[in-house]
Amino acid sequence: MSEEIVIAGFGGQGVLSMGMILCYSGIVENKEVSWMPSYGPEMRGGTANCVTIISDEKISSPIVSKFDTVIALNQPSVDKFESAVKPGGLMLYDSTNILHGPKREDIEVIGIEASNEAAKMNNTKILNMIMLGAFLKKRPIIEFENILEGLKKVLPERYHHLLPLNEQALRKGMELVEAVSINA
Repeated sequence: MSEEIVIAGFGGQGVLSMGMILCYSGIVENKEVSWMPSYGPEMRGGTANCVTIISDEKISSPIVSKFDTVIALNQPSVDKFESAVKPGGLMLYDSTNILHGPKREDIEVIGIEASNEAAKMNNTKILNMIMLGAFLKKRPIIEFENILEGLKKVLPERYHHLLPLNEQALRKGMELVEAVSINA
């Protein structure tokens, strides 16, 4: 098993954290991991993405131009990375703020209203966990309990009181993607 993922959005949306959580969780499962962030000097509000690879075998290079999965949290990320999904791959995006969704027909495209759900849960910062939950439901590359372990490592200890909310957001993302998949 090898999953090459790019997660992209605006700085401050938790893009880099999502990749880190996947990597720490992969380490818990003794998988090979790679995390390569990329962001502009603006940090919050600028563009950010990270290439994350989780594999059962050695990873030859962290530099990838085609991905098994793209997780896009904003319109510029959909526009930039839609063509980078391998045929048969997955493009998962936050449909709340996307005006023009992906058009490719040779990939699985799923829009999740993650921003709306995060607002309903009274914390817009959990958008990334909703999207991560949706991804894990579609691509169960890591056991759920190990994702929670990875989250504990990435989330600073002073925020560990938010672990239950983050777990709830992960589960909400799993529910949402299942509902979208059934209705498709």
